[in-house]
Amino acid sequence: MTRRGSSYGRYTGGDPLAPPVDLGEALDAIGEDVMAGSSPERAVREVLRRGTNGQAGLDDLARRVAQRRRDLLDRHDLDGTLREARELLDRAVLEERKQLARDLDDDARFAEMRIQDLPPSTAAAVSELSDYQWRSTQAREDYERIKDLLGRELLDQHFAGMKQALESATDEDRARVAQMIGDLNDLLAAHRRGEDTDDQFAEFMERHGDFFPENPETVEELIDSLAARAAAAQRMLGSMTAEQREELMALSANAFGSPDLQEALGQLDANLQALRPGEDWSGSEEFGGDQGLGLGDGTGVLQEIAALDALGEQLSQAYPGARMSDIDLDALERHLGEEAAVDARTLTDLERALRDSGALKRGTDGALRLSPKAIRQLGKSLLRDVSQRMSGRQGARDVRRAGAAGEMSGATREWAFGDTEPWDVTRTVTNAVARTASEGRDPRGGVRLDIGDVEVSETEARTQAAVALLVDTSFSMAMDGRWVPMKRTALALHTLIQSRFRGDHLQLVGFGPYAEVMEIDQLTALDAKWDKGTNLHHALMLASRHFRKHPNAQPVLLIVTDGEPTSHLEQDGEVFFSYPPAPRTVAVTVKALDDVGRFGAQTTFFRLGDDPGLARFIEQMARRVDGRVVAPELDDLGVAVVDSYLGSRGSSSYDGGSYGGWFGGRGYWVDE
Repeated sequence: MTRRGSSYGRYTGGDPLAPPVDLGEALDAIGEDVMAGSSPERAVREVLRRGTNGQAGLDDLARRVAQRRRDLLDRHDLDGTLREARELLDRAVLEERKQLARDLDDDARFAEMRIQDLPPSTAAAVSELSDYQWRSTQAREDYERIKDLLGRELLDQHFAGMKQALESATDEDRARVAQMIGDLNDLLAAHRRGEDTDDQFAEFMERHGDFFPENPETVEELIDSLAARAAAAQRMLGSMTAEQREELMALSANAFGSPDLQEALGQLDANLQALRPGEDWSGSEEFGGDQGLGLGDGTGVLQEIAALDALGEQLSQAYPGARMSDIDLDALERHLGEEAAVDARTLTDLERALRDSGALKRGTDGALRLSPKAIRQLGKSLLRDVSQRMSGRQGARDVRRAGAAGEMSGATREWAFGDTEPWDVTRTVTNAVARTASEGRDPRGGVRLDIGDVEVSETEARTQAAVALLVDTSFSMAMDGRWVPMKRTALALHTLIQSRFRGDHLQLVGFGPYAEVMEIDQLTALDAKWDKGTNLHHALMLASRHFRKHPNAQPVLLIVTDGEPTSHLEQDGEVFFSYPPAPRTVAVTVKALDDVGRFGAQTTFFRLGDDPGLARFIEQMARRVDGRVVAPELDDLGVAVVDSYLGSRGSSSYDGGSYGGWFGGRGYWVDE
């Protein structure tokens, strides 16, 4: 019988009841950035940097790291060891003076004179008293504690926790430390020479492993740990004033009453610096607080500052190949607390979900792009926003047409409560089979219908429409802040037609110096270029071709522009440009519009901007084809275009949808 074991540890997954990452909100934000001209890679980084609603982003975590760093510098000073040594010296001198005042011999008077004439420098005074014969037992003990303090502080600089470990240490304890440092220098010197030190390291750890609670498993791990702290100690010295540094070095010669310790530690620093030259051995920080730090504690603070700097770089994600998995969550929790680690872990999950969801895909050129799935998701979100803006009144009710109130449109949609339209049996069964297979079950074993599998057939009493949406892609659109609203409008209309009016034929045409038919993903990712020219002539020619391809559909022409036509297409295919608009350009543009008018297209111009010349030109163009002009605010452009499209359908019925809101007060209801 196999015995199974279990192990338990502290839960580190954050709040188990917290909602999952909001992928939809993140995709909306990414889509907005992409439409504004960002690459998808950059858009993902921006979402992670800003965070989402209720979720801290990398910028907030980086701000907290920087604040922690400032707090350390503003709170502390580096003269803690000097202060403590001075306090011990003053106490020893005071106790000695008390004793000398009680002694009446001549030697006592000479001793008083010597005590009174001590130099003001702590290091010089300690050196001056090195051969002094103390009469006060308490004074002698305080003076010896200065030497002990300096020795423990020097060791604590290099080996964390040594100051406390050697408190009340015996001479035997100090000798053991000295032996450890000597063996360590031998090990590091051999490693510097390129010798095989595995056996030497194992022997060293067996003899001195209790000095290293982090328990390094290799000599490289040992060097990494020691070098990081030694470099921090050097940065601490570099952060002191010249006077503090000089005083400390002079005092250090008295550590444990022997200069041997300082010499051994100097050799250790040289070995570590040679083995890890990449550490910051010469940096400095400006401390401005009044809380004095000893050598060991100060080195620890400098190590923490270095760790915070590393976290700041990780959180910036500004280096090539950066990934959220680079962030040291354990270090983040140590320095900022568990909440910060949970926030970073959530962002990591969000990044992974974005990359695994299929929302982003690599093109044939290797560039990252929004996938059709992401574009559909973004379009639904934009259409929801449009429908909410078009909501004509409170308490509007669903007026979808029930039963076979019209002809079958050929389109289907997911069943919703209250639907009485006939089921599309083929689509319903196909959905059930696909779901069963995706759940890992063999459909041959039987398929059960789920309510989410059901699709109903849409019924309509309307004709098909051939819709041409012509959008100005000249640089003035981007320069004046109209680039993203234009893309949002096109995507919202595309989503509405693809999801609710699938029998209609939509063609998107972008026109700058020349015009081109665009797929929705191409238009969504289109970057603004410094191209001169507004070639409405070419765009109208493409619209006419679209209407000719669909002779039985009702033509609908929607034109979004912020400028008069300044380009046209010559007979040889070359583009002609002139600003101000040349009479020839205006003439061929008007002729192209007349050609569209012969199809009976219901035409709407959406004029962006307040230029009087543009306004007069657009009004005259609209009158030629019995069209209309709308001058919407940028935020309402999508509403205006969708409303115009639905209005062009006249008395046609719209039998339900999936986005929520009343369209233009015409009874076109789309529910969430």
